[in-house]
Amino acid sequence: MNPEFSLRCRKEGGGTPVLPNWGADCDYGVLKDILLGPADHYRWLKTSSVSKKSIRRNYQFDAQIAQAQHKEMISAYESAGVAVHLHDPDPELQYQIFARDSSVMTPFGAIITNMANWWRRGENFRAIETYERLGIPIYDYVTAGTFEGGDFNVIEPGTVLIGWEGEEGRSQEQGALQLQRWFEAEGWEVKLTDLDPFYVHIDLMVVMLAPKLAAVCLESTDPDVVSWLKSKQIEIISVPFQDTLDLGCNVVALGNDRILLPQKSVALKEKAKAHGLEVYDPDVSMITPGGGGVHCMCQALKREPG
Repeated sequence: MNPEFSLRCRKEGGGTPVLPNWGADCDYGVLKDILLGPADHYRWLKTSSVSKKSIRRNYQFDAQIAQAQHKEMISAYESAGVAVHLHDPDPELQYQIFARDSSVMTPFGAIITNMANWWRRGENFRAIETYERLGIPIYDYVTAGTFEGGDFNVIEPGTVLIGWEGEEGRSQEQGALQLQRWFEAEGWEVKLTDLDPFYVHIDLMVVMLAPKLAAVCLESTDPDVVSWLKSKQIEIISVPFQDTLDLGCNVVALGNDRILLPQKSVALKEKAKAHGLEVYDPDVSMITPGGGGVHCMCQALKREPG
């Protein structure tokens, strides 16, 4: 076992030490290391409203194109100076490409989530192996209910937005409440919000782009969440609802006023450039009909403090 690795480092009642070499206290600090899932065995499955529509309408999936686009995305990260780490591919895990869901990165270590779909639960085990290989301690494991990483949205240092969708969705209230207890004990502000299972995860409609700047779909985000963001003096770039259905709001901040978004996210791309942001825009159009965008495909392992 890697000497820096721990199967569980969370301290009951708070006070868990911040990791010296890994971790992220926000979703917009300069991105140094990122974890991605492999595209080797990816194919569309009925996991969300997006993928169900793609399959229902008989859209044609091409594994070779998806794998080529995945390589293009990796090249974009590397050209931005980000070190890319990958889960080892498992032929039984077709949705392993969406590395956001099986774990969550915090300043204290990784959280292993509790996946909703039975065909994805093996991703949690492979994630544990990845963190052991990299020497990243595990903070704890979600055990109170299902919960996936796309519903853990660190807005700024010490502040997290946590979504849940109920019994019919991918994250349950019980899992969200367990995380709330942990992070309030660490001294964080926690904002909980429920959302319709149609929208899958909170990061399909709210994503930080830079300090005090967020991309938000105002048509689908709860007005209470919008008011909460504005109360923190966070400027909002509105993303049209139709674009969110193509994962156009599901983007990644690279830090230093740089973002990575899907090539098809035209509206947000134009608005981001108008705000002075530099844009990396790989084509992931064969991947996103499966229900996940570039934010769903990554887990920040190390960011500079926000």
